[in-house]
Amino acid sequence: MSNRITARFAHLKSEHRAGLIAYMMAFDPDGETSLDILKALPAAGADIIEVGFPFSDPMAEGPSIQKASERALKAGGSLRGVMDLVSRFRETDKTTPIILMGYANPVEQMGAHAFAHAAKAAGADGAIIVDLPPEEDIDIREALGGQGLSLIRLATPTTDDARLPVVLEGVTGFLYYVSVTGVTGGQAIGVDAAAAAVARLKRATDLPVAVGFGVRDGAQAAAMAQVADAVVVGSTFVDVIAQAGADAPAAVAAKVRELSAAVRGARKLG
Repeated sequence: MSNRITARFAHLKSEHRAGLIAYMMAFDPDGETSLDILKALPAAGADIIEVGFPFSDPMAEGPSIQKASERALKAGGSLRGVMDLVSRFRETDKTTPIILMGYANPVEQMGAHAFAHAAKAAGADGAIIVDLPPEEDIDIREALGGQGLSLIRLATPTTDDARLPVVLEGVTGFLYYVSVTGVTGGQAIGVDAAAAAVARLKRATDLPVAVGFGVRDGAQAAAMAQVADAVVVGSTFVDVIAQAGADAPAAVAAKVRELSAAVRGARKLG
């Protein structure tokens, strides 16, 4: 597992709180603005950052992230461009964990070992390849592991007890629990259902469990933070970027501060 991921979850545990994992699409709305957004996230309260790499057919995404991917591609976004973005971020931030998140096609075009080497060189800490099931990710799993990077997988409400050991095999960093059966931006499950799901996952693994998909406001974030090790927010930040234009870095930072405050205060309230 990446030392940065390990260290961050250890820090969160020492503070008796959940973390906020913020998702952003690289190159949305353009390369330089997305770099400014990326740099603004940690100071605003993001504990871990997922950096999406654009793809023309993001099948697990709802309209918000689909449109963000389209904007990023029109702005010249590419997987190598994303690596450069992360590398530039690392010039000033050596501690915030960065997870690359996207689809298999761009990774396969680059090659698993080339992808892992570039990710390591850029300063990333791991990757989520959304559309690669465990049976088909052995190449990228071995490549990432060879660079000391984490492979993070998704568990869903339909991941039953028979399937769960397969999902967990080879995973490091944390387990990402998708709290809806639909696409990103959908309706989040209630806190009781999330608590039951997290408890079941924790009986099967010692990994931290992050809950995402459908978390859009402070109340939802606080509710999930009472039961999960981290809360993932994506579509909400992507929507802010789409609406804010040139003011996106400041606007996203403001939204991150709002949700971070909710996450940080959740267990005190609970």
